[in-house]
Amino acid sequence: MTAFVVETTILCVLFTIMVLLSMKKPLQTQIYSYPPNIINRVADLGLIEKPEKPRLVESLKRKWPAIILLGVVIGLVVYFVNDADTFGKAFAISYGVWTIVDWYDAIVLDIGWFCHSKKVRIPGTEDMVEDYQDYRFHVKASLVGMLLGLPTCLIAGFVCQVLP
Repeated sequence: MTAFVVETTILCVLFTIMVLLSMKKPLQTQIYSYPPNIINRVADLGLIEKPEKPRLVESLKRKWPAIILLGVVIGLVVYFVNDADTFGKAFAISYGVWTIVDWYDAIVLDIGWFCHSKKVRIPGTEDMVEDYQDYRFHVKASLVGMLLGLPTCLIAGFVCQVLP
Protein backbone atom coordinates (compact mmCIF):
# COMPACT_ATOMS: atom_id res chain seq x y z
CA MET A 1 0.00 0.00 0.00
CA THR A 2 2.87 2.38 0.76
CA ALA A 3 4.31 1.95 -2.73
CA PHE A 4 0.87 2.70 -4.21
CA VAL A 5 0.54 5.96 -2.26
CA VAL A 6 4.11 7.00 -3.11
CA GLU A 7 3.58 6.19 -6.81
CA THR A 8 0.36 8.16 -7.08
CA THR A 9 1.85 11.11 -5.20
CA ILE A 10 4.94 11.18 -7.42
CA LEU A 11 2.85 10.90 -10.59
CA CYS A 12 0.50 13.70 -9.48
CA VAL A 13 3.51 15.93 -8.75
CA LEU A 14 5.13 15.05 -12.11
CA PHE A 15 1.84 15.65 -13.93
CA THR A 16 1.49 19.04 -12.24
CA ILE A 17 5.04 19.99 -13.25
CA MET A 18 4.32 18.91 -16.84
CA VAL A 19 1.19 21.08 -16.92
CA LEU A 20 3.02 24.08 -15.43
CA LEU A 21 5.86 23.73 -17.95
CA SER A 22 3.36 23.55 -20.80
CA MET A 23 1.93 26.89 -19.62
CA LYS A 24 5.24 28.56 -20.52
CA LYS A 25 4.36 28.06 -24.19
CA PRO A 26 1.72 30.19 -25.91
CA LEU A 27 -1.66 29.09 -24.59
CA GLN A 28 -2.90 28.26 -28.10
CA THR A 29 -0.46 25.33 -28.22
CA GLN A 30 -2.66 23.61 -25.61
CA ILE A 31 -5.89 24.62 -27.34
CA TYR A 32 -7.33 21.11 -27.63
CA SER A 33 -7.45 20.90 -23.83
CA TYR A 34 -9.91 23.80 -23.87
CA PRO A 35 -13.71 23.57 -24.17
CA PRO A 36 -15.08 23.65 -27.76
CA ASN A 37 -16.57 27.17 -27.59
CA ILE A 38 -13.19 28.59 -26.61
CA ILE A 39 -11.47 26.68 -29.42
CA ASN A 40 -13.99 28.11 -31.90
CA ARG A 41 -13.51 31.67 -30.62
CA VAL A 42 -9.72 31.35 -30.84
CA ALA A 43 -10.11 30.10 -34.41
CA ASP A 44 -12.47 32.99 -35.23
CA LEU A 45 -9.86 35.39 -33.85
CA GLY A 46 -7.34 33.90 -36.29
CA LEU A 47 -5.02 32.67 -33.53
CA ILE A 48 -5.29 29.09 -34.78
CA GLU A 49 -6.56 27.49 -37.97
CA LYS A 50 -10.19 26.44 -37.91
CA PRO A 51 -10.03 22.96 -36.42
CA GLU A 52 -11.53 19.95 -38.10
CA LYS A 53 -12.99 17.48 -35.69
CA PRO A 54 -10.62 14.49 -35.80
CA ARG A 55 -12.21 11.21 -36.71
CA LEU A 56 -12.29 8.67 -33.93
CA VAL A 57 -10.35 6.08 -35.94
CA GLU A 58 -7.59 8.60 -36.76
CA SER A 59 -7.46 9.74 -33.17
CA LEU A 60 -7.09 6.18 -31.91
CA LYS A 61 -4.39 5.40 -34.48
CA ARG A 62 -2.34 8.29 -33.12
CA LYS A 63 -2.84 7.21 -29.50
CA TRP A 64 -2.12 3.46 -29.78
CA PRO A 65 1.68 3.68 -29.85
CA ALA A 66 1.65 5.77 -26.67
CA ILE A 67 -0.89 3.45 -25.02
CA ILE A 68 1.27 0.42 -25.78
CA LEU A 69 4.51 2.05 -24.62
CA LEU A 70 2.89 3.39 -21.47
CA GLY A 71 1.34 0.00 -20.75
CA VAL A 72 4.73 -1.71 -20.98
CA VAL A 73 6.40 0.91 -18.76
CA ILE A 74 3.61 0.77 -16.18
CA GLY A 75 3.71 -3.03 -16.28
CA LEU A 76 7.43 -3.04 -15.53
CA VAL A 77 7.00 -0.55 -12.70
CA VAL A 78 4.19 -2.46 -10.98
CA TYR A 79 6.05 -5.74 -11.47
CA PHE A 80 9.29 -4.54 -9.89
CA VAL A 81 7.97 -1.96 -7.39
CA ASN A 82 4.64 -3.46 -6.35
CA ASP A 83 5.56 -7.14 -6.78
CA ALA A 84 2.58 -7.56 -9.09
CA ASP A 85 3.25 -10.99 -10.51
CA THR A 86 -0.22 -11.79 -11.83
CA PHE A 87 -2.38 -10.18 -14.48
CA GLY A 88 -5.14 -9.30 -12.02
CA LYS A 89 -2.87 -7.74 -9.43
CA ALA A 90 -0.98 -5.71 -12.05
CA PHE A 91 -4.17 -4.52 -13.68
CA ALA A 92 -5.77 -3.52 -10.37
CA ILE A 93 -2.71 -1.60 -9.14
CA SER A 94 -2.00 0.13 -12.45
CA TYR A 95 -5.64 1.08 -13.04
CA GLY A 96 -5.93 2.34 -9.47
CA VAL A 97 -2.91 4.60 -9.97
CA TRP A 98 -4.21 5.68 -13.39
CA THR A 99 -7.64 6.56 -12.00
CA ILE A 100 -6.28 8.56 -9.08
CA VAL A 101 -4.00 10.60 -11.34
CA ASP A 102 -6.85 11.06 -13.84
CA TRP A 103 -9.22 12.39 -11.18
CA TYR A 104 -6.46 14.52 -9.63
CA ASP A 105 -6.11 16.14 -13.04
CA ALA A 106 -9.87 16.65 -13.39
CA ILE A 107 -10.64 17.87 -9.88
CA VAL A 108 -7.51 19.71 -8.77
CA LEU A 109 -5.90 20.93 -11.99
CA ASP A 110 -8.90 21.36 -14.28
CA ILE A 111 -11.83 22.26 -12.02
CA GLY A 112 -9.85 23.76 -9.15
CA TRP A 113 -7.25 25.67 -11.16
CA PHE A 114 -8.03 25.91 -14.89
CA CYS A 115 -11.68 26.86 -14.43
CA HIS A 116 -10.79 29.75 -12.13
CA SER A 117 -7.35 31.00 -13.14
CA LYS A 118 -7.07 34.07 -15.32
CA LYS A 119 -3.55 32.94 -16.32
CA VAL A 120 -5.00 30.31 -18.66
CA ARG A 121 -7.35 32.71 -20.43
CA ILE A 122 -6.42 33.21 -24.06
CA PRO A 123 -6.51 36.88 -25.11
CA GLY A 124 -9.84 37.61 -26.76
CA THR A 125 -11.68 34.98 -24.72
CA GLU A 126 -11.59 36.61 -21.31
CA ASP A 127 -15.35 37.24 -21.43
CA MET A 128 -16.10 33.50 -21.80
CA VAL A 129 -16.12 32.83 -18.06
CA GLU A 130 -19.01 30.36 -18.30
CA ASP A 131 -17.13 28.32 -20.90
CA TYR A 132 -13.93 28.34 -18.86
CA GLN A 133 -15.91 27.15 -15.83
CA ASP A 134 -17.62 24.28 -17.67
CA TYR A 135 -17.02 21.53 -15.12
CA ARG A 136 -18.91 18.97 -17.22
CA PHE A 137 -16.32 19.35 -19.99
CA HIS A 138 -13.53 18.37 -17.59
CA VAL A 139 -15.48 15.50 -16.02
CA LYS A 140 -16.25 14.11 -19.51
CA ALA A 141 -12.57 14.42 -20.46
CA SER A 142 -11.67 12.57 -17.28
CA LEU A 143 -14.08 9.76 -18.15
CA VAL A 144 -12.43 9.49 -21.57
CA GLY A 145 -9.09 9.35 -19.76
CA MET A 146 -10.37 6.49 -17.64
CA LEU A 147 -11.40 4.63 -20.80
CA LEU A 148 -7.93 5.18 -22.29
CA GLY A 149 -6.51 3.75 -19.08
CA LEU A 150 -8.25 0.42 -19.64
CA PRO A 151 -6.17 -0.79 -22.61
CA THR A 152 -3.03 0.72 -21.07
CA CYS A 153 -3.53 -1.16 -17.82
CA LEU A 154 -4.58 -4.35 -19.63
CA ILE A 155 -1.20 -4.22 -21.38
CA ALA A 156 0.48 -3.62 -18.01
CA GLY A 157 -1.28 -6.70 -16.66
CA PHE A 158 -0.19 -8.75 -19.65
CA VAL A 159 3.44 -7.60 -19.21
CA CYS A 160 3.41 -8.76 -15.58
CA GLN A 161 1.81 -12.06 -16.57
CA VAL A 162 4.56 -12.92 -19.07
CA LEU A 163 7.52 -11.87 -16.94
CA PRO A 164 9.24 -14.77 -15.15
